[in-house]
Amino acid sequence: MTSSREDRLPLLGEDDREAAVRRLQEAYASEHLSHEEMDLRLGQALAARTREELATATASLPEPAKAPETTATIAAAAGRIRRGGAWRVPRFLKVHSAFGKVRLDLSRAVFEHGAVDIELQLGSGGARITVPRDAVVDVEGLSTGWKDLRYKPRRPSRPGGPEIRVTGAVGYGRLKIRHARR
Repeated sequence: MTSSREDRLPLLGEDDREAAVRRLQEAYASEHLSHEEMDLRLGQALAARTREELATATASLPEPAKAPETTATIAAAAGRIRRGGAWRVPRFLKVHSAFGKVRLDLSRAVFEHGAVDIELQLGSGGARITVPRDAVVDVEGLSTGWKDLRYKPRRPSRPGGPEIRVTGAVGYGRLKIRHARR
């Protein structure tokens, strides 16, 4: 018969156990654990019945690496929005501006994903996006109100460039998209 304390502790699910085993394997692969300690802790994790017992098996391990952010929002009611230089471009980028100019320079940006979706929601004021020389740009999901889009598609100079999809709406400003020269 189990004690009343064990009855109050929640039992482990298979997902919790699998996550602990992955953490132990990653710690062993990055040489934070010796082979003997890995075997000992793996046995503890597999035999654990409660979260408390599982926590003992993973104690003093480095925290698991977080996945990079996949969505970011840049917003301003008025004023300028500027991004340039070597900045990390998320998988989904939302840009919202009621009044003001938007300048996105992706020519030296770090792309962690092969495809990037940029959603524009612009009231008035123009926007200029500079894309890498070898980027493929898709503007099919973009609607413009007052002025037309200015973009001249370019054949990529080399394969493997990022695919950039621009969607959303531009109200009373002009959107200019150009490829970087270098």
